[in-house]
Amino acid sequence: MGDSDPPAKRFAFVLIPDFTLVAFSAAIEPLRLANRYFGRKIYDWRCVTCDGNDVAASNGLTVRPDGSLGDLRLGRMEFDKVDTLVVCAGIDVESFTNAELSAYLRKLAGNGTRIAGICTSSWFLARSGILEDRRCTIHWELLHTFAERFPDVDVQPDLFEVDGNIHTCAGGVASLDMMLDLIADEIGDEATEWISEQCLVDRVRTKNDRQKLPLNARVGVHNSKLLAMIEVMEQNLAEPLSLAEISRRTGLSRRHVERLFRQLLGRSPARYYLDLRLDRARQLLLQSDMAIVDVAIASGFVSASHFSKCYRELYGRSPQADRQASLTERAAGPKGGRSAPL
Repeated sequence: MGDSDPPAKRFAFVLIPDFTLVAFSAAIEPLRLANRYFGRKIYDWRCVTCDGNDVAASNGLTVRPDGSLGDLRLGRMEFDKVDTLVVCAGIDVESFTNAELSAYLRKLAGNGTRIAGICTSSWFLARSGILEDRRCTIHWELLHTFAERFPDVDVQPDLFEVDGNIHTCAGGVASLDMMLDLIADEIGDEATEWISEQCLVDRVRTKNDRQKLPLNARVGVHNSKLLAMIEVMEQNLAEPLSLAEISRRTGLSRRHVERLFRQLLGRSPARYYLDLRLDRARQLLLQSDMAIVDVAIASGFVSASHFSKCYRELYGRSPQADRQASLTERAAGPKGGRSAPL
C-alpha cells in the first residue's frame, strides 16, 4: 500500500458451528477480487469463532480461525477496529446461543457499525435483539418459521435486505449479491461488473430478485388462471379460504376450478390446498420448537387430532414421530443426511 492510499476496510467473519461453506466463500470472494482489481489491499478480513477453536461447516469441512471473538472484541488481532461484522450460520441456528456474541452485536448495532448476516444468521441476529422493527431476509426454508417466532421483525422473501446498518441475505450465492451491493458505492460500477464476470455471474442481482424459482417453474404448469389460484392458496395457509372464495377471487366457476386442478395437477383443489398446508406444517415442525398444537393452528387446522390424522396420511408417520426422527438426524451430524439451507 502506498503512503497516500487509504487504509483497508476491515471485515470480521464470525463462523457459527455448522455454518454453510458456500455462503461464507461467496461472501469473501468479492473482497478478494476487489483487491485484485485495484492491485492493492482495499479490503482486509479475519475469521473468528466464539471460542477460537476450529469449527466445522455443515458439509463437515473444518476451518481454522484467526482467533476468538474475545480476541476481536478486545483488539488483540491484527486490526483493532471492525468496519463490518459478518455472522455466518447454517443448520441448527435455532439452537445456537452465545451471550458474548449477542452482547457484541448489540454494541455494534448501537454505535452504527455495519453488520451483515448470511444464510440463517438472521435468526441469531433477531434473538440478539437487533432486528426488532427492522427488515431482514432469511433462507426460504426458515422463512415461515422465522415469521412465527419473531413477529416484531419484518422478514421478506428477498435475496438480501438492507435496513440501515444491517444487511442480511438468504445464503448460498446470494451472499455474493449482497456483498457486491454492500461494496458497490466504495468500488464503483466498473469494478463491480468485473468482479461479477470473474465469478461467471451474468448479471448483478438486486435485493428484489426471488430466492425460489417462479411459481410456474415450481409447479410445472403455465396456465395463468391455475397459477393465480395457487398463489391465493399459498398466501392463505393459516386461515384457509373456501373453494367458493378462491373461485370468486380468480373469476372462475367452481366446476372450472375443479377441472383445471384435476387436468393439470392430477389432484382436486381441496387436496392440493391441504398438501400445501401440510408442507407448511412440516417446515414449522422440523425447524422450530413450536408445540404441535401451535403448528396445527399456524397451518390452518382447527384441532390437533385432525392435523395429526392428515399428517400421518401424507407423510406416513405422526407429527411427533417425524420431529423425533429429525432430531435424531441432527444429532448424527453432516453424515446424517439432513437437508439444510445453503
